[in-house]
Amino acid sequence: MMQNFKKTLSAGAFAAALGAGALLASAPAFADVACNSAGECWHTSHRYSEYPPNLGVQFYGDDWRDSHRSDTHYRWMRNQDPDRGYYSGGEWHPFGK
Repeated sequence: MMQNFKKTLSAGAFAAALGAGALLASAPAFADVACNSAGECWHTSHRYSEYPPNLGVQFYGDDWRDSHRSDTHYRWMRNQDPDRGYYSGGEWHPFGK
């Protein structure tokens, strides 16, 4: 009886780990936060080099957002997919246009 319980428990733990892995794989893979000098911030998967220099884009780790979510200097913009571009004046500007 104890062996059946251990088997069931082991199978349940394996299924839970499998489900968590699938959920993680389907989540967006954002790694950084980019903010321009006007305080507009968005998630980005890469630190692109095409940002216009006059925007003053700074990068932060993804965990930075949680500790600055309520700072009045920053406005959290909608995440874009694909994220190849930048915000300026509240508008999204994709690279290459």
